[in-house]
Amino acid sequence: MKKYFFSLIVLAFLFSCSKEKIQPQVEKSIIRGEIPSNESWNSKMTFSDGGKIKAILYSNHIKMFDEQKFTLLDGVKINFYNKEQKNTSWLSSIRGKVNDRTKDMYAIDSVVALNDSGTVLKTSELMWRNSDQKIITDKFVTITSPKEIIQGFGLESDQYLENYKIFNVTYSKSRTDNVK
Repeated sequence: MKKYFFSLIVLAFLFSCSKEKIQPQVEKSIIRGEIPSNESWNSKMTFSDGGKIKAILYSNHIKMFDEQKFTLLDGVKINFYNKEQKNTSWLSSIRGKVNDRTKDMYAIDSVVALNDSGTVLKTSELMWRNSDQKIITDKFVTITSPKEIIQGFGLESDQYLENYKIFNVTYSKSRTDNVK
């Protein structure tokens, strides 16, 4: 009887260890060999030049990839500062990417940028080009300012949204049209 009982316990143990139950979940990025070298949550990064603040970046999650030379951001908010250290423009997006070689930043998904004079830019994706500190995109954009509303495809602007150009305008309306 002891023999049968022991055999029954061994068989139960073997059947309880099936492959389905013990297979761990494997992160897909690990399979591709793209493991972040650094990660950070609820982060604040300050960018300065010559001791003067240029921008402050807030992100819910930052993943840095040293080999590939890029950084991925989730939950992006950036405050830009002028030469007088005044916060003059803001940008937010759901995701972002930074090319660590060029320091160009890509804002992706639900991008909103605004400045202190009331100009608001909305688009699905844009790039802040570090070399000339310009904002560019070939996506559909809407700019709403105290003077006008413009929509179209493609944009180039300074980072403060003071001097901008939309390349293929699809809609334009003066905001002074409603004033009598």
